[in-house]
Amino acid sequence: MGREVLARAEVGTKVAEVKVLLESHELILRGEIRRRLPRAEIEDVRVDGDRLRFTCAGEVVCLHLGSKVAEAWAKAIATPPPSLRAKLGLGKGAMAVLIGTCDDAALIEALEGALTGDLAKAAMIVARIDGPEDLAVARAAQARCPDLPVWAVYPKGKGVTYGDGPIRAALRDAGFRDTKSCAVSDRLTATRYNPTRPKA
Repeated sequence: MGREVLARAEVGTKVAEVKVLLESHELILRGEIRRRLPRAEIEDVRVDGDRLRFTCAGEVVCLHLGSKVAEAWAKAIATPPPSLRAKLGLGKGAMAVLIGTCDDAALIEALEGALTGDLAKAAMIVARIDGPEDLAVARAAQARCPDLPVWAVYPKGKGVTYGDGPIRAALRDAGFRDTKSCAVSDRLTATRYNPTRPKA
């Protein structure tokens, strides 16, 4: 989602100018008042003039955003974020071929009922990647259906030895373009790579 604004915040008895970020799963306050407020726990959302008011975990929060921004953020908070399945593009009967081990509960749920073993019936490849060998297997599968995009699913965070940087470099060198990314879970992230078409 990635909405960001500087605003006066009132949280309980504290008042300060803060940076406010509205992400897909949380609202973040940075500055003199620091909070990470899970969207699932935000309640009683209402717009009061130019202010957005709500409660979260028993704390009363008031953000001076301006009336237009307050209205837009209230609507955004009330709208459930899209599911991982939707973010991957697996709605409306779209199917995926899975390469690698599906060892993450969020990914398992997103792929349930949307997997096929037939590349010809797939709309995409979802590749679980922990190292260059996994990426090589995914690329070999994609080479058999060169129009298919590849969702590279890989670990994130500190201590990851084979993650975003090397995967992006290898796939860009192979003629792919990264077009979208999304969080999968606390430990995994995903980036979609589309094959580039040769110029006519």
